[in-house]
Amino acid sequence: MGRAFEYRKARKMKRWGNMARVFTKLGKEITIAAKEGGPDPDTNPRLRVLIQTAKKENMPKDNVERAIKKATDKDYSGYKEMNYEGYGPYGIAIFVETATDNTTRTVANVRSYFNKHGGNLGTTGSLEFLFEHKCIFHIVRKEGMDPEELELELIDYGVDELEVDEDEIIVYGDFSANAQIQKYLEDKGFEISSAEFVRIPNDSKAVTPEQREQLNKLIEKLEEDEDVQNVFTNMQEEE
Repeated sequence: MGRAFEYRKARKMKRWGNMARVFTKLGKEITIAAKEGGPDPDTNPRLRVLIQTAKKENMPKDNVERAIKKATDKDYSGYKEMNYEGYGPYGIAIFVETATDNTTRTVANVRSYFNKHGGNLGTTGSLEFLFEHKCIFHIVRKEGMDPEELELELIDYGVDELEVDEDEIIVYGDFSANAQIQKYLEDKGFEISSAEFVRIPNDSKAVTPEQREQLNKLIEKLEEDEDVQNVFTNMQEEE
């Protein structure tokens, strides 16, 4: 198994544990996509794949429609996507992605979480080199298809890893290649069931169970904040 696949498997249960939080975060992503590329999924590839992701996560259709409608509301000023980077206790790097309508509130909250849990917020861009920014597409496996042949074809489109997981194929590529990967998959008639962007650490740091417990308190506090979309760290996952 590749490193990206193992990392995704380790994060999966935790990331989708709280459905209400998942719906809130997906709703923001849908609103941002509709604001940037228009409310019609037929002409907005990012919105199209987010709607599929919402279906896979059983997000109610009303929530999806409301998120799209919000983007076209004349009173809606838009969410600003901001990243914050810092170190938690024991030198663990933490990368925080947010979508907010009040950056003053967000940065104050994020800084307070770091400070209260033995960490410190750094400057933007200071830790980005510690992570690889990746896109992940989940596609329905076609009957009789050869995953190895598909992988060879996709290499030219920016894909660097492909895994078979039961009845689906999971495609990993560089974040910058996400649009061309999606176009290829759609042009070839593949059904994309969901997609996501992740930051995978280049190297993971081992921690003791006691240290992990303290670090998880900081990570959970960050993830509970309504402005926070994703939290990534270079803490080694539990076996």
